Amino acid sequence: MILSNLLGWLGLKAANVTVEHVHPLNWWTGMNNTELQILLHGKGIGAYDVELKDAQSISMNQVIKTANKNYIIIYVGTSGAPAQKFNIILKDGKKKVATIPYELKEREARTVNSFDASDVVYLLMPDRFATGTTDKQKSVMYKGMKESTWDRTVDMARHGGDLAGMTQHLDYLQELGVTAVWPTPTLENNMEEQSYHGYAITNYYNTDPRYGTNEDYRTFVSEAHKKGIKVIKDIVFNHCGDANFLFADRPADDWFNFNSKYTQTGYKTGAASDCHASKLDKELTVDGWFTEHMPDVNGKNKLFADYLIQASIWWVEYAGIDGFRQDTYPYNDFNFMKRWCEEIEAQYPGFNIVGETWINNNVGVSYWQKDSKLAAPLNSQLKTVMDFPLMYLLDSVVDEETDEWDYGFAKLYAYLCQDMVYADVNHLLTFLANHDTDRFQPTAEKAQNVTRYKQALTLLLTLRGIPQLYYGDEIGMFANKSVNDGALRQDFPGGWAEDKNNAFTEEGRTKLQKEHFDFTKRLLNWRKGCKAVHYGKLTHYAIRNGCYVYSRSHEGKTVTIIINGTSKNQTLDLGCYNEVLPANKAYDVISNKSIELREKLEISPRGIFILDF
Repeated sequence: MILSNLLGWLGLKAANVTVEHVHPLNWWTGMNNTELQILLHGKGIGAYDVELKDAQSISMNQVIKTANKNYIIIYVGTSGAPAQKFNIILKDGKKKVATIPYELKEREARTVNSFDASDVVYLLMPDRFATGTTDKQKSVMYKGMKESTWDRTVDMARHGGDLAGMTQHLDYLQELGVTAVWPTPTLENNMEEQSYHGYAITNYYNTDPRYGTNEDYRTFVSEAHKKGIKVIKDIVFNHCGDANFLFADRPADDWFNFNSKYTQTGYKTGAASDCHASKLDKELTVDGWFTEHMPDVNGKNKLFADYLIQASIWWVEYAGIDGFRQDTYPYNDFNFMKRWCEEIEAQYPGFNIVGETWINNNVGVSYWQKDSKLAAPLNSQLKTVMDFPLMYLLDSVVDEETDEWDYGFAKLYAYLCQDMVYADVNHLLTFLANHDTDRFQPTAEKAQNVTRYKQALTLLLTLRGIPQLYYGDEIGMFANKSVNDGALRQDFPGGWAEDKNNAFTEEGRTKLQKEHFDFTKRLLNWRKGCKAVHYGKLTHYAIRNGCYVYSRSHEGKTVTIIINGTSKNQTLDLGCYNEVLPANKAYDVISNKSIELREKLEISPRGIFILDF
């Protein structure tokens, strides 16, 4: 149960004073930044004075009254303070009008084990993955929410997935071989409609009750860790839902861009880094609202920036998460995001953050990565960026006949030749699809072509970067954006008791699902122990005979991939590839056999070799 709900029940009322929100809900000793912002929200509380009572070694550094008299923001110093409970007192002169309990907890020992190129990330949507509660339980969870019903027959409605369902199916993820899970936002989205996706946050400290409680989220993280699976929390600083109390009853109009008046963004992401951009385009990109009901956060407002940074740190401490994914990264204020990355790194050295950098060229994507030479003297401090250009290539090259210059894997080769634009190719999130794009299998016809999937997955898992799967790719789920985004986010078969097809189990999978799943499982579980693929140098060859040949090598270990980009048998002269063939025998991951490597190698149409030396 969260503190903001408890306040009224605990009787924190006097002289008609009710404190509705106290954020953060608590804090911890021994934090790197010893100054803590505490935001208080309640009707008329700004008229009162503030003091601390029973506080040991905690100083009152600053009290800020905002334009809206329903807020008081205090900054307290915690340097050297022990774990304790103390009270924040609101006073009218000498008269006490409210007592607000607060706790500074003892920090637990924490070792950062963030996600990196050794991991395979599994992206899922909590509302669409699985449910672990009965309809009766769900009715209680949904009660009082603005969108208080679920209907699986409507693409854009809520379908009833929850944290309990995610937790119950961690065994499936462990069997598949993924080592990190990224659920789309699980924070409260108490909007009128169509907020099942989670990107219209209405409370930064509360798990959406339709998914469960904060404690349910912490349990999910704990259980994932027991199975060797890291958890990445998806958060949004660029915008929130207009039902968020911070907008609906905002402290001041300058907490949101365009003075809190709806002004639509132009979605021209490139304008944020374009050296030729007009002031208008840049302002509309960075400060414009994502939608009318998603007001744009003013990251230049230090009070709001402090609030959001603390909220993210709170979740690391409270739940023990292993990384962040930040939505719509280039739309945010650059300096605010830089400061956030720096504060996370200072508090948790080695903690990884991936930003959504939806830009369709590698130069544009590279601008946002930490230490990018293209952005200098600016430096985002963002470790990991999303390789959208590679996604588009992997979706198309497997459908083309490869030649030496212009089609098929020749395009992929040419793209990877440009990797010098990136500061760190091992910190690129790579993927075949996500919740905003067509699925990799956009149609039923393409889903039937398992060879297409096998080629793309092989490339994804063995090229540089941190690979990410979208839930259902591993069983051949298909969809495209021609209907609506909800259609891209179907329910995983077997996540609901009434489902006839249960793809979570071997016996429940169709033949086609099984072929997808078994191939994915084999490669993922092999990849877990292959440091050459995790961190190895990438060496690749220009296209010959329609085939793409490349290797990953690390600490004396080599893996070489040979992939046929044509619909014909090909014969390769292996003498061309001596530098990536360190022995005349190798284990082929695809066939699960040892093979002899002689002068020539025959490779079948669209064939694949993964040679593990």
